[in-house]
Amino acid sequence: MKNKVVIITGASSGIGRALAKEFAAKGAKLSLGARRTELLEELKQELAGTEILITPTDVSKEDDCKALINETIKHFGCIDVLINNAGISMRALFEEVELNVIRQLMDVNFYGTVYCSKYALPYLLKTKGSLVGVISIAGYVGLPGRTGYSASKFAIRGFLDTVRIENMKKGLHVLVAAPGFTASEVRKVALTNDGSQQGETPRNEDKMMSAEECASHIVKAIEKRKRELILTFVEGKLTVFLSKFFPSLIDKLTYGHMAKEPNSPFK
Repeated sequence: MKNKVVIITGASSGIGRALAKEFAAKGAKLSLGARRTELLEELKQELAGTEILITPTDVSKEDDCKALINETIKHFGCIDVLINNAGISMRALFEEVELNVIRQLMDVNFYGTVYCSKYALPYLLKTKGSLVGVISIAGYVGLPGRTGYSASKFAIRGFLDTVRIENMKKGLHVLVAAPGFTASEVRKVALTNDGSQQGETPRNEDKMMSAEECASHIVKAIEKRKRELILTFVEGKLTVFLSKFFPSLIDKLTYGHMAKEPNSPFK
């Protein structure tokens, strides 16, 4: 990864921030996009010695995504890796959620990935680079109380799998990375039924995989040009495996597991 040009969306916190540090340690050049550019500036200072470009980016806006790609090309001249990491979550029953919340999830998670991938693709094809989408186990198994989140992650997986097939003879590497529950602020800013932020995480963050460990696995998967990465054993690999052969059982287990969350919207 030394001197490779890597774009990371949602780089201001969580997995995105950890990815930036991991790539910086490997000598990559970074193009970082996020809405909270003040946090990106802090990260840039922390990673002094790494060539870093910062572009204010709201991935739900097509023009912002186009600008992120154009500024990267203007500054670095090429793109080797695009990691579509920016995303938001939700926690509310579909019966009670306002439709605008679902729309917002799709705009950020799915369309943000589509916009950035569309404008970066010509440059990734030139370098035979890597196109990456960070999804979730929710992109394989429907999570109750998170209809919009699961829908957006399923959609990203289908989108990237198709892009991979379309470009299989052009040398493009496409990775779909699915972390299990990972410690980050994504649950704190998750949207409730009316679109307001949840504020507090309903899960024990200390017992989850760290963002740093997750980032390390993703970078290794990119280096090995893997097509799929499913992290954690029980909540990840085992759940996805069983869902293929015992879907009704996984439905029941998923319901029971998620219902145990404090203030769960269902019981």
